[in-house]
Amino acid sequence: MPRDLVIGIDSSTSATKAIAWDRQGRVIAEGRAAIAMSNPHPGWFEQDPGEWWSSTVAALQQVTGQIDAARIAAIGISNQRETFGVFTEDGTALRPGMVWLDERARAQEKQFGARFGAERLHKISGKPLDITPCLHRMVWLREIEPAVLGRGERIAEVHGYLTFKLTGEWATSMASADPMGVLDMEHRDWSADILGAAGIDLGMMLRLVAPGAQSGEVSAAAAAATGLKAGTPVIAGGGDGQCAGTGAGVSADHPGRAYVNLGTALVSGSYGRAYAHDRAFRTEIAIADEGYIFETCLRSGTFLVDWLSRELFRAEPGKQKELLSALETEASTSPIGARGVVVVPYWQGCMTPYWDSAARGVIAGLSGSTRRGDIYRAFLEAIALEQATCSRDVEQATGTDIDHFVAIGGGAASDLWVQILADATGRAVQRSETVEASSLGAAIAAAKGAGWHKTIAEAAEAMAGRPIRTFVPDEKRHARYEALRAIHADLWPKVAEWNTRLVNFADQA
Repeated sequence: MPRDLVIGIDSSTSATKAIAWDRQGRVIAEGRAAIAMSNPHPGWFEQDPGEWWSSTVAALQQVTGQIDAARIAAIGISNQRETFGVFTEDGTALRPGMVWLDERARAQEKQFGARFGAERLHKISGKPLDITPCLHRMVWLREIEPAVLGRGERIAEVHGYLTFKLTGEWATSMASADPMGVLDMEHRDWSADILGAAGIDLGMMLRLVAPGAQSGEVSAAAAAATGLKAGTPVIAGGGDGQCAGTGAGVSADHPGRAYVNLGTALVSGSYGRAYAHDRAFRTEIAIADEGYIFETCLRSGTFLVDWLSRELFRAEPGKQKELLSALETEASTSPIGARGVVVVPYWQGCMTPYWDSAARGVIAGLSGSTRRGDIYRAFLEAIALEQATCSRDVEQATGTDIDHFVAIGGGAASDLWVQILADATGRAVQRSETVEASSLGAAIAAAKGAGWHKTIAEAAEAMAGRPIRTFVPDEKRHARYEALRAIHADLWPKVAEWNTRLVNFADQA
């Protein structure tokens, strides 16, 4: 039987998806299983690592129930980034995993930055000083839960843990390790300097594998659990953001293209061949044969839309889709600027452009004439205006042009939101034919690892998602948004100091 399929596993914040793709990048079979998340204290977000694996098993069982597992040439992994756990050598989790949304280590972030040097950390890791990388939660563990680290033998992000469960090998992709914030990006190896300063034993970190290279083979135990064939190659993919970029065709072969993932967070990235670092972006290893992704990130994307419908507009259980549909209709009749309502969308702190983990959201300009459609539109506009500013900053810092975006993720299904994004940025936005770009990017890496193609670039040309609709910016609307962007960009610098005082006050409660 021909081995004519590859599987892209995408273990995201809320669910694991396993999708079988053919050589043309078409979906043949798929499975999905949810992952629960807990919020035990304000600012803490945790998951049971056992669910990372059990959801993967369930998703793979659904796939192997639809196709003959003998057809699967290789498996690639994409994963939620900056989420990690502490394990014994046999894979036993010693505490709940800490999710990328977690903010418990804000004090450790500030202290480590002052002690190690924020600019030195940025130069080595490619990450400006920020709460999101795992580094600061590792320091938190050393200070607050030293017994856990004392008993621990492995620190693994989701990619590394799933690789271990599939193969029995403690290994992970360089492109999943680098968002942890403890990798030397130029040398593509663990940074002994950063880990040493954090008090983390280098021996706890995993063997690093380049994207598209083999990490191991499916073990007999994993085969029995999932329905896969023992011996199936497991190929290093990477973080879901970089995988999404590859799935959307962002590469050296497509200069001027950037992806924008309208998912839980709003993540956008463009390709660069040489290593660079700047506060305008964070640098990630690309799912490619070489090169990097220059990435901007707003921690609140569809997370913010979901919060709005649930907490402010009180969506009834099971009726959130109906409410969102009604809000889209109402927002479409609201003018640009939402009748004077402006939102600062920093519900989960701010990465680009201010790198302020204590930042919080603001809704300004409310009046007795404000309608809920205006508020909803203001949220969509705020996210689009943030992207417009961040993309310009990336262009200036790298000396490259971004002439169009490829939109992926659940939010890309909204015609209104994508058109606002096009008008606000002044760039065409192409909606990709595949929503599951992260899984596809992992599958593209698997296709190279399986020997279907000599390079990841060749695999991407054959398999990456194609545009199904292009949203073209309107010149008049863009001019109007440029005027609004200037107002929007002025707001946060005016309230940042006040916000810090408020956060400090709330922390004392």
